Amino acid sequence: MTVNQYEIHAVSPDGQEAGILAFAQQKRMAFKEQVTLYTDDTKQKPVLGFKARQVLDLGATYDVTDEFGSAIGLFRKNFKESLLRSTWHLEQPGYADMVGRETNMTVAILRRFIDSLSWLPYHFEFLIGDRPAFSVVKKWGLRDRYLVTIHDPQIDRRLVTAMAVALDALQAR
Repeated sequence: MTVNQYEIHAVSPDGQEAGILAFAQQKRMAFKEQVTLYTDDTKQKPVLGFKARQVLDLGATYDVTDEFGSAIGLFRKNFKESLLRSTWHLEQPGYADMVGRETNMTVAILRRFIDSLSWLPYHFEFLIGDRPAFSVVKKWGLRDRYLVTIHDPQIDRRLVTAMAVALDALQAR
C-alpha cells in the first residue's frame, strides 16, 4: 500500500452514477505533496492537480493547476484553527475567498486524538461569508466515499474537486 487511489464520479440528481470524471493516485511519504488527477486510470491525460509550495509546512499552501499547468486557485490549511477542528481556506481568482470547517466538533476532536477513529465520517462546509459555497461529506461504507455538493455555480468545479481529494489525502498530516 504505497499509494492512495481516487476515482471521482459524476452523479445525476436522481442519484445514478453518470460516469468517471477523474482518477488520481497519491504517493505516500512524499517529501513535497503533489497530486495529479487524470481523465482515467491510464494516466495519459491530466485534468488538474495540486502541489505544495513548501516541502514541510504545518500550514502549507497548495497551488491548484489545470491540465496545462495554469493556476486556477489555491488552498491552505489554517494550522492554529485546525488543532481542534480542521479549517481550510480556498481561493479562486476573481472570486470571494472560501473558508471550510468540519461541522461536527465532537467528531473532529475524536479523529485527532484517537488514531483508530480516522475512519469516522466527516462533513466540511465551505462558506463565502455566511453563504454556503460547497460541502464535502465523507460517507459510511467499506470504501471511502464522499458526497460533494456545490451550492454556488460560479465556483470552479475543478477547484472543488481538488479540495475534496485534498481533504482525504492531507487530513491526517
